[in-house]
Amino acid sequence: MQTRDRRTIAESAAAKFAATPPDRLSAINAVVGFDGFIDSIIRVVDRRHSMQPDDFLPVTTITGFADRCAAAAGKSTNLEMHVVERRFGGNGPLLASAMASLGASVTYIGAVGRGDSPTNLHPIYQPLADRCAAVYPVAAAAKTDALEFDDGKLMLGKTESVQAVCWELLKDIVGLDQLRSIFERASTIGIVNWVMLQGVEGIWRGLIDEVLPTLSGETPRKMFVDLCDPAKRTDEDVRRAAGFLTELNAHVNLTLGLNQSEAERMGRVLGVDIYEGPGNQSLGSAMQHAAASIRESLGIACCVVHPREGAAAADANGSAWFEGPFTVKPKISTGAGDHFNGGFALAQDLGLGLDECLAVGCALSGAYVRDAASPARERLIEFLRDLPRSQAS
Repeated sequence: MQTRDRRTIAESAAAKFAATPPDRLSAINAVVGFDGFIDSIIRVVDRRHSMQPDDFLPVTTITGFADRCAAAAGKSTNLEMHVVERRFGGNGPLLASAMASLGASVTYIGAVGRGDSPTNLHPIYQPLADRCAAVYPVAAAAKTDALEFDDGKLMLGKTESVQAVCWELLKDIVGLDQLRSIFERASTIGIVNWVMLQGVEGIWRGLIDEVLPTLSGETPRKMFVDLCDPAKRTDEDVRRAAGFLTELNAHVNLTLGLNQSEAERMGRVLGVDIYEGPGNQSLGSAMQHAAASIRESLGIACCVVHPREGAAAADANGSAWFEGPFTVKPKISTGAGDHFNGGFALAQDLGLGLDECLAVGCALSGAYVRDAASPARERLIEFLRDLPRSQAS
């Protein structure tokens, strides 16, 4: 269990980032994949002041939105969706953007292509390509309507195009030799959004059978996996994915990232009581126990569990908790979890302590939702040094 307080952990993480030269950050070679979405960031109109496009009061809570929908049962209703902006999205691209903005050398492979020419980059992804060392479009980007509220978001995904992404497609477009070369240089591998991409398990199998055993290096590479809300997948699906994670960990030091509800689902599927212990334990203690229980059951290197209020992690050396800088008034919430993941994974690659990795992840996410942009290294350091407390909802 950790013994340092929140301020000490944050200041230590900030000092280590400040002392890290740019060439050390650029020496982090991350390979990330494989989804890609174009996000329409949307506010639902509650009441209009005028017919000017942005002159309205929005529906502020998911409960309020649900009440509006429920009231239409047996009748009908018209809900106006105001598009605040369109930006590149997808769990993989946002994770890649987070790491690249901090100075890592990132290669992205995924569904970031044009609809009429899937192997050519969609223009909306040009800012990502400008940050990354290399980007390989292999399929057309999908689309998401991201309905944002003060207490969360609803992601309405249209996933048809990303279903084309599979191991055979990667070999056809990128080439097996080139894939081996790309992963040979990687110190960190990020694979996210298993829940929406039917081809992820085939990619895991391809890496296990055709790539990872061929790679050199005495120090195991790191891999960060986020399944991304498996609520719609069956228990058998989740159980099968869990088996892949255990198998992958034989080749890489694998970290599984989960939010609290995902951890509860994983615990049920694995038959693990993630809340075992005294009923009056703190949230931090409960989340540390959850992370440790899931890590041990899966036989993986590390597990992270991040509720809204902070994040916990467990590895072979122990566990830690860090209270996050949650805000009730984010400029954007879509991508917050991906930025946490990117910060945590990059801090892991730099060799920071488990509690410091959590601090970096929470700070990167906290700065992102306040700025609506992927923070640079200087912004991360500043945010860690002046870390706000979590706000009550």
